[in-house]
Amino acid sequence: MGNAQCRFSGQPLSYTFVDLGMSPLANAYLTAEHLNQAEKFYPLHTYVSEDTLLVQLEQFETPDRIFSDYAYFSSYSESWLKHAKAYTDTMVERFGFNNKTEVIEIASNDGYLLQYFVEKGIPVLGIEPAANIAKVAQEKGIPSVVKFFGVQTAKELVVQGKQADLLIGNNVLAHVPELNDFIAGMKIILKPSGILTMEFPHILHLIEQNQFDTIYHEHFSYFSFLTVEKIFAAHNLKLFDVEELTTHGGSLRIYAKHDDAENPSISERVSELKAKEIAAGLHLIETYVTFGEKVKETKRQLLSFLLAAKAEGKAIAGYGAPAKGNTLLNYCGIGRDFIDYTVDINPHKQGLFLPGTHIPIFSPDKIRETQPDYILILPWNLKEEIMKQMAFIGEWDGQFVVPIPKVQVYSSPMRELTLQAL
Repeated sequence: MGNAQCRFSGQPLSYTFVDLGMSPLANAYLTAEHLNQAEKFYPLHTYVSEDTLLVQLEQFETPDRIFSDYAYFSSYSESWLKHAKAYTDTMVERFGFNNKTEVIEIASNDGYLLQYFVEKGIPVLGIEPAANIAKVAQEKGIPSVVKFFGVQTAKELVVQGKQADLLIGNNVLAHVPELNDFIAGMKIILKPSGILTMEFPHILHLIEQNQFDTIYHEHFSYFSFLTVEKIFAAHNLKLFDVEELTTHGGSLRIYAKHDDAENPSISERVSELKAKEIAAGLHLIETYVTFGEKVKETKRQLLSFLLAAKAEGKAIAGYGAPAKGNTLLNYCGIGRDFIDYTVDINPHKQGLFLPGTHIPIFSPDKIRETQPDYILILPWNLKEEIMKQMAFIGEWDGQFVVPIPKVQVYSSPMRELTLQAL
């Protein structure tokens, strides 16, 4: 790896977490005219820092190249919108935010979350680097600043009188190449008595549930609570509470305050989760360096299933065009020789092609038209929602395939979903 260093501590990186080979940027979807042009592939090789146990990728592309025109719109997932609304209700009830407080969200996307604070009459501000997505939020009446967040943006906003009583960052921490600049910026923009919450995938679940496909170039870092507590403490921010969530295959919601703020008091959940992580070995380098073997086994299992299905003349389609799906398909070498096409409810992806594999993306209507034998669910974290939407495949005895944590096949008799043993 040469002289690459931990993006938090600056120490050299020498231990491999998992090497997923070469892969294109997971959200670099292609138009038809780009199919015969060269694509850029980058190493998808994750390392773990021996001193902090922060799992991380090298940075090969600038955030501007990755995020300035982005294809991920949060509002196309019904379950994610429910999650956002429930969060809003919880924050208002627990901390009493009202029309005299300011809610600021970093990576506010298309306003999927802030819209629920607006409904309650609470002033909001979104900070979103992707201009195409911020425009959608602005059209909903959500003030949005089109910038990357860090110390400079935080200082500019403070000068304008903008500071947060509630500062939110959902699924953004992993996307930050300059962790210290980002967290220092949060320290600046948070009011002295303000509350900060962040959600991110929990590496405990990534390891235990073999969720290697959540690794892609847009995700620079992968966190345990033990590690993230150290990082925030280095910036004089104290974690006072934590919740374990089911979103994105298992996430954490951390709550932070300035370390000199008296309230809120430290929740028992903090010490309980740290004990749980230690029991799982997340404080030991050995836990991380053995992960790669599990990943290889899942690859072999999925390829065996697909080879057998194609040998029987079965038709296979995909559901979804998520970044995680592109990691899975490129690592396993699965292209149009196995998957005829995939579908996605997001119209911004329809008509495009998956990076690397060049699998075409259609509207979900295509499923009913072609009646495939199997549907490979790429956003497996939304499998219940998708199986419910697509239950009609039972009309022709179609089945769902879920690849993570291991290959599982579900039938859909319109009434219930039955796991079939492989």
